[in-house]
Amino acid sequence: MKDLKHRVFFEKLLQDVKNELVEKALEDGNLALGYSCYYVPEVLMNLSGCFSVRLRAPGTADTSIATYYMSEKTCMYSRSILERAIEGGYNFFSALLSTETCGMMHRAHEHFEMLNLVKDENEKFFVSHIDAPFVTKDYALKHYEKQLQKHILDRLHEVYGVDISEKALLDAIEKHNELCRVVTEIGAYRKLENPPLTGYEFHLIELCSECCPHDLIMPYLKETLEELKTRVPDEKPWYQVRVVLAGGENDDPDFTKLLEDCGAFVVADRYCFGSLPGREEIVIKDNESALTAIARHYLETNECPRFMNPEKVHGRKQYLKKLAQEYHADGLIVQQMKFCEYWEYERMYCQHVMESEYGLPCMGIEKEYKNTSTGQLRTRFQAFVEALTFKKAERGMQNG
Repeated sequence: MKDLKHRVFFEKLLQDVKNELVEKALEDGNLALGYSCYYVPEVLMNLSGCFSVRLRAPGTADTSIATYYMSEKTCMYSRSILERAIEGGYNFFSALLSTETCGMMHRAHEHFEMLNLVKDENEKFFVSHIDAPFVTKDYALKHYEKQLQKHILDRLHEVYGVDISEKALLDAIEKHNELCRVVTEIGAYRKLENPPLTGYEFHLIELCSECCPHDLIMPYLKETLEELKTRVPDEKPWYQVRVVLAGGENDDPDFTKLLEDCGAFVVADRYCFGSLPGREEIVIKDNESALTAIARHYLETNECPRFMNPEKVHGRKQYLKKLAQEYHADGLIVQQMKFCEYWEYERMYCQHVMESEYGLPCMGIEKEYKNTSTGQLRTRFQAFVEALTFKKAERGMQNG
C-alpha cells in the first residue's frame, strides 16, 4: 500500500512528549494537563483553555535515578515517567492529575510533589490525586463523581480560573465525542478482510490523539480518515493471522510493528493507551448532569483489572471474546509490563479462561517498557503465528 500522507508526521509527534503541536498549544496560552490512567477522564482535561497529555517517556534507556527513589521492583513504565520528570521532560505541565489505582504509578506521581520537579518552572503547578472506586455500584458512582469535582474541576478553577460550568462540560463532551467518532471510524477499517490500514498505523493515530492537543490533531485525523476511504490495499492481504492485543501500558508502536512483521495483524487494541475502550462516545441520559454522565461513562466502559467484582472480572473476558468476533480475530495476545501486579494476575487467568472456556487461542507475554529483547519476542510471535496459521488451515479443511 501507498504510505499514509501523515504517517511520518505522526511518528515524529510521538518522539517527544513536548512535540510541535504541544508547543503550539502552549504558545497560544493553553494549559497542559498530564495524566496516565483511564480513571482520569480525558474529557475533563480538554475544557476550554486546556489540553490533555498522556504521560509517556519515549526513548528512555536508563532509569537509574528513578530506580534509586522507587526500587528496581517497580514497573519500568512508572520509573521511566519519573526519570523523564527528573530530566525536566514535563516542565511545561500546568498540573498532573493522578489516581490511586496503580500503587507504582501513584508513587511516581508523588515524587513530582516531593522533589518539586515542575514547581520551579511553574509555581502554580499542582498534583491532584483522586480515589477511584473498585466497583460500579450507585454509591461508587457518587463517590467517583465527587472525587472528579473536588480534585480535578475545583482545583483547575481555583488555581487557573478554568470555566467548569455545565455549559463548559457539555462543550467539552461534544468536542470529545467528535474526536471519538473520527478515531472509531478509522479503527473500524481493521474489521475488513483486506483493510487499507495496518495495526501499526492505527497505533500511531490513537497515540497521537491522546498525546496531542485535540483541536490541533483533529485536522490530521480527519484528513487521514478521508484518505482511507480511497486508499487501495494490496491485492492480497499482507498478514497471515488476525489477533487482538490486550494488556497493560503499551505506548510503543514498534511493539505492534514487530508483531505485524511476524505476520499477525493487530485488529483490536484492548490495552492501556488503546482505543478499546477509550474512544466510545459519552451519552448523557435524561435528567443527568454532564459530570454524572462522564463519571458513569468512565466507570461503565472501564476494563481495568483493578476491578475485582465478579461482574467486571467475567465481563472483561466476554468483552475480549466480543472483540475477537467483531474484528474476526484468530487469537489473543495478552501482554503485561514486568512487575505489574494487576495485569500479572489478569494475564494468567485470562489466558486460561479464553482458551478453556471460549476456545480462543491465547498467548501471554511479560515485557519491559522499552523492549530490548526483540529477538526473543520475535521468536515467540512467529511460533504463535505459525500455530494460528495451522489452526486456520485445519478449520478450512473441516469446513471444506
